[in-house]
Amino acid sequence: MSRRVTQPTLQGMTHIPPPAEELRLLDAELWQLDARRAQLLARRAWLVAALQPKWPAPQPTGPRPAASPRPEASAPSVQNVLLVLGGVLLTIAAMVFTLVSWGHLGITGRTLVLGAVTVAALAAPLPLLKRGLRSTAESVAGLGLALTVLDAVALHGAVFPETPGAPYTAVASALLAALWTAYGLLPGATGLRLPRPAALVAAQLPLFFWAIAADAGSYGLTAALLVTAGFDTVVALRTTPRSVRVVAAIGAYGVGAWGALAAGLLTWTATGPSAAARAAALLLLASAIALTAAWQGGRTATRVNGQALGLAVASGLLAVVALGGTARSVVPELWTVPAHLAFGIALLAALRFDRLPDTVRRGLAWAAAAVQALSLLWALPVVGVVVMGPLAWASRAWTGAPSNARTAVTVDVTWPPHAEAAPLVLAAVAAVLALTVRDTTWRPRATAGALGLAWATAITLPAVLELPYVAGLFIEGATTAGFLTVAAFPRQRLTALVLALGTSASLACLALASQTATLTVLCGLVALFTAASWRLAPFTAPTALAYGAALAVAIGTVADWSPPHTALLVLVVPATAALLAGRLGDSRATVPVETAGAAAGLLAIVLAATDLPLLATVLALCGVITAGTAIRTDRRPAGYVAAALFLAAAWVRLAGWEVDTPEAYTLPVTIPALLVGALRHRRDPQTSSWTAYAPGLAATLVPSLFAAWSDPHWTRPLLLGVAALLVTLAGARHHLQAPLLLGGSVLLLDALHELAPYLVQVTDALPRWVPPALAGLLLLALGATYEQRLRDARRVRNIVTKMH
Repeated sequence: MSRRVTQPTLQGMTHIPPPAEELRLLDAELWQLDARRAQLLARRAWLVAALQPKWPAPQPTGPRPAASPRPEASAPSVQNVLLVLGGVLLTIAAMVFTLVSWGHLGITGRTLVLGAVTVAALAAPLPLLKRGLRSTAESVAGLGLALTVLDAVALHGAVFPETPGAPYTAVASALLAALWTAYGLLPGATGLRLPRPAALVAAQLPLFFWAIAADAGSYGLTAALLVTAGFDTVVALRTTPRSVRVVAAIGAYGVGAWGALAAGLLTWTATGPSAAARAAALLLLASAIALTAAWQGGRTATRVNGQALGLAVASGLLAVVALGGTARSVVPELWTVPAHLAFGIALLAALRFDRLPDTVRRGLAWAAAAVQALSLLWALPVVGVVVMGPLAWASRAWTGAPSNARTAVTVDVTWPPHAEAAPLVLAAVAAVLALTVRDTTWRPRATAGALGLAWATAITLPAVLELPYVAGLFIEGATTAGFLTVAAFPRQRLTALVLALGTSASLACLALASQTATLTVLCGLVALFTAASWRLAPFTAPTALAYGAALAVAIGTVADWSPPHTALLVLVVPATAALLAGRLGDSRATVPVETAGAAAGLLAIVLAATDLPLLATVLALCGVITAGTAIRTDRRPAGYVAAALFLAAAWVRLAGWEVDTPEAYTLPVTIPALLVGALRHRRDPQTSSWTAYAPGLAATLVPSLFAAWSDPHWTRPLLLGVAALLVTLAGARHHLQAPLLLGGSVLLLDALHELAPYLVQVTDALPRWVPPALAGLLLLALGATYEQRLRDARRVRNIVTKMH
């Protein structure tokens, strides 16, 4: 369609309303826009009010209306407070009336008032419950229950004044418990929650006060408490209302704990089998109550019940205390702990009864574990005395062999009383751990514990049986060998190793009592740990070297050698360690062996410190051993240590000879050493100056410096200063670090030596305040230029580092 046709056609099809109709449409559109605007403004105001903490709402310009006060207590709270206060006030009024106005009424008036008030207070809750006023009914019922108690007190004072308090309290509490229970079970009063718990509280008193009235003694009172706790347990397990079950549970725990403690005290203080048997019967009653409650709780729970588990543990412990207390009254005191342990282990038989709930069986197992743990705590002092007691022989070496093993371990400590059964306790618990624990998670821990307890049994047996001293040494040696054999297998290797090392240390200390025992035991330990090194070298090889060093010291002492001469014998150990380390190569035992050898070498140096010629010899031999170690490719840095040892040996030798001119002995060594160093540096320019020149320079400069400090003349310090200056300049010229630092250090120390007398004179001539002032000024100057000095120091460090 052409454009000339479409344009007139579209103009004819466009509808243009008349002006009146168009005005009406515009007004309608504007009205809709105003309504929408008002709706959006109202929504905005609501959102601003909702976001008041985050978005400040516009403040109204007119007067603000007063905000309504927020209630501080809810209506139910106010109601409960008013009802409680009303009931308390009425109860107080009734007490005042009973105590004050009771005597002004005759018997008829008393009866009428007593019956009318009590019946009215007990009857009023029934219509209140029908009207739905439950809280008011509870308050009035509480008032009625309190009135019955006051009635009982009033009756005792007016009608039964001659009746003793204990029997009257027993009868009155029983009647009140029955009355309150019947009242709570009335058809119209079943909705009240107070009477039945109150009746249960009153039921706690009859048996106890009846026992007091019957003069039943401690056993009767304890039995009354336990029977009451049993009654509370039955109520807690059988009743449905929650309030009754809570009160019954509180009574069962509280009264039952009181009765169990009283029975335990009776068991502890029992003086004969009859008294112990009666106390045990009471404890078994408490155990049965706890077991019944645990059984019911464990059977009804879908998972592990914490309360049932605790009750099962308590039941097992009470049974053990009961049976153990009975045995204690029959057997000597020595067997008290083993008897309790036997009954505790017997609890583990419950694990075989599948009819028991899992919670109960677990609780009995925990009770057995608790008994065993307490038994081990009782035996622990014996183990401590046997292990730590021999350390006292270090200060009493070779004073004479003791008469028996117990005397040997109790040099400075006291033997625990009644400790003869300790090995039996340790062995029994070890057997339980080894035989009863089958769980894959706990089995390794139980095996480790059994191994430790077997070790404790073996080492305590000689002292407990008072075996001869030699027999005690033999048993400890056999124990060490046995545990080293166990350590040869992967399982429990660490535990067995620790026990073997501890036993060997205790054995070595115990053998210090006599010379023969010391030499024999140390030889045996060296042989034993050397043999074990085929499988346990990282642990046993250094131990064998340590005992070898101790054996060398012992041999030197027996031969009446001086410590410096003994040091020569000790050097066999580091030599052996160096040879062994070379054979081991990259083995895990290499570093421990080398460490043990180094420790033995240090021991030799310490022993030879009092004799300078022998010290020089020891240092030289240590240098030879270290140089031999440095031959190995992976131990080349040991060459520096060897050079240091050789230099120290030379210096000590010069000091021992009291040489006044050490240069005559050091220069013949320094010149060839410097020539060799220069030749090596020329062939290999990457060689460090410390390797090439430091040994030769130090061989002369250091002894000369020591001689110069003690030389009163000026010739040696001057020559030493000149030589140090030349060395320093040579190091600076060729950028060599070792000559620069060694020469500079010696030059500085030599200059300080020359200036020292003058510095002392100047210090004496100055006032006391001048040195602190100068020090303060120096610190200020250093602080002012700190950053520049740091940059200079970094620059010097970089320059020195770049030197060879």
